[in-house]
Amino acid sequence: MFDLITIGRISVDIYGQEEGSGLEDQQSFKKAIGGSPTNVAIGTARYGHTVALISGVGDDSFGNYALSELRKFKVETEFIGMFPGKTPVVIAGLKNPDDPELVFYRDLDAPDTQMQVNSAMESAVSKSKLFWYTGSTLANPKLRSTVLSLLASRGLANGEENIFDLDYRPSFWNNQAEAHNQISAALKYSQVVIGNRIECSVATGLPSTSDSKEFADSLLANGVRLAIVKDGANGVLVADKSGSRVIPGIKVKVRCGLGAGDAFGAGVVHGLLNNWTPAQSVEFANAAGAHVASQLMCSDAMPTEIEVKKLMSTK
Repeated sequence: MFDLITIGRISVDIYGQEEGSGLEDQQSFKKAIGGSPTNVAIGTARYGHTVALISGVGDDSFGNYALSELRKFKVETEFIGMFPGKTPVVIAGLKNPDDPELVFYRDLDAPDTQMQVNSAMESAVSKSKLFWYTGSTLANPKLRSTVLSLLASRGLANGEENIFDLDYRPSFWNNQAEAHNQISAALKYSQVVIGNRIECSVATGLPSTSDSKEFADSLLANGVRLAIVKDGANGVLVADKSGSRVIPGIKVKVRCGLGAGDAFGAGVVHGLLNNWTPAQSVEFANAAGAHVASQLMCSDAMPTEIEVKKLMSTK
């Protein structure tokens, strides 16, 4: 039994190393494995949990590199296929560390959209304590079919839960209305939902000007057990049937904002697996996200529990 299985994007991220330099400037680069569900898997494995990723890579050198990195981070690769084509690449420049400039090299039918259900995958997902899926996995019809099939296979009889990272990426969709239809329909499978205000607006259909409490109430009304609404500098609202609470963020000097949300997600997973309260889980997750934001890289910077608690103790 796995503690967590995630499904979705994988890429090779190529980071500019000189802070303040744009991609048009002369600079050096360093590569690392990336992709949001991939980073969440790596971050969770760093806390000592058993983790698998469902995804796909191209039959190229970057695909081999990605598989090697996952094994290094102790993420199970049994459910990662290798397909003809190119592994997606993302190039990041750090002219503005808070908002890095990104260039995506990704085919419409990228390898990580090609995974189809098999008996071993279905069995593993049905038994996993937590299953993490994202809004962006629903944009591609083939991958959407795989995700929905796996969700339907989960009985959730022994405390297992599904975590829905709303992860709205406009470039993946034809339009926002299509995204709303697919993402809102998938809420019925969710016990825990995580998203920022824009993502919550897409999921619920509420105006983007709605406050975090309104978004959380709408998610709870859809049957969600725990709603986590991220609101930037205003903190994170955590809500369940017992009430809601805003957890303030942790301020750090940002070196690269990429991956902070993924570290936050892994922190929430760690809290859930340890049966912490929602507030305790999000306080820890905030610190995990802050740690990664203060580092130059992303997957390579995913923290240990000791590192996160050290940061929490100094704030």
